[in-house]
Amino acid sequence: MLLILTYITISLLTEVITNNAAALLMLPIVLEITEKADLNNVPFVFAIMMAASASFATPLGYQTNMMVYGPGEYRFIDFLRAGIPMNIIAGVVTITVLLIGWPLTK
Repeated sequence: MLLILTYITISLLTEVITNNAAALLMLPIVLEITEKADLNNVPFVFAIMMAASASFATPLGYQTNMMVYGPGEYRFIDFLRAGIPMNIIAGVVTITVLLIGWPLTK
C-alpha cells in the first residue's frame, strides 16, 4: 500500500510542478519512510522515477505539454481526457512490475 501511495503522491505532484522538482522534493521523504519502516528502498525510488516522468494529465507538468498547448489550440480538458487514462495505465504497469520484480522488505 505504501508503494501505491508513493506513486499516487508523486504522480499528482508532478502534474502541478515539474517532474524534476517533484522527484527531488519527495525522494528524501520516501527514503526516510522506507528506512523507518525497514523496507527495501529500490522499488520506491523506481516508483518515484516513473511517477515523476508520467506527467500526461495537465499541460503544466511537463514542458513539451506546454509547448503544444497553445499552438495546437488544446484546452485543459483535452489533457485530462487523454492524460488521466495514460497515467493510470502507467501506474498500474509500474506498480505491477515493481511488486513482481523487487522484494519490498530488506
